[in-house]
Amino acid sequence: MNHPIVIAMYNSFVRRGFATLRFNFRGVGRSQGVFDNGIGELSDAASALDWMQQFNPEAQTTWVGGFSFGAWIGMQLLMRRPEVKGFISIAPPANMYDFTFLAPCPSSGIIVDGEKDEVVSGISVQKLVDKLKTQRHITIDHVTIPGANHFFEHEMGDLMGAVDGYLDKRLANGGR
Repeated sequence: MNHPIVIAMYNSFVRRGFATLRFNFRGVGRSQGVFDNGIGELSDAASALDWMQQFNPEAQTTWVGGFSFGAWIGMQLLMRRPEVKGFISIAPPANMYDFTFLAPCPSSGIIVDGEKDEVVSGISVQKLVDKLKTQRHITIDHVTIPGANHFFEHEMGDLMGAVDGYLDKRLANGGR
């Protein structure tokens, strides 16, 4: 939760008036538990969303965002929670984890990857995007940041420009 990408995405939502939460999955930082290969981590994300909704019952819309492993978990969460209306998926590990559960994907969103990502192959991300773009009633935006590695070390401005631009576009349309 203290990664610069997670903090920047968090701040982007806060600036737009969202009730926003960032958290560590089990076994990360000072959190309890141990890594559970995505099973327990999905439960963590669902519990975090339940907690947020308990304190913000008046929320007009719900979004999920994630970076790398967190993007995979966020996409699984959106499949299980019909109230999620949008997503931001940064460097989704499409070459490491199975994303076939996204059939059909219930929400529009943006997928951002780095041109020189050494962890996630651009080909795997493009295959994921191509699969999602064939689905009806949703729109998938895809931005590849030139020269960016997995952590967008020298391209944070470009990364957040893509995220902010997407959020502004979607929110101008009432979040649709």
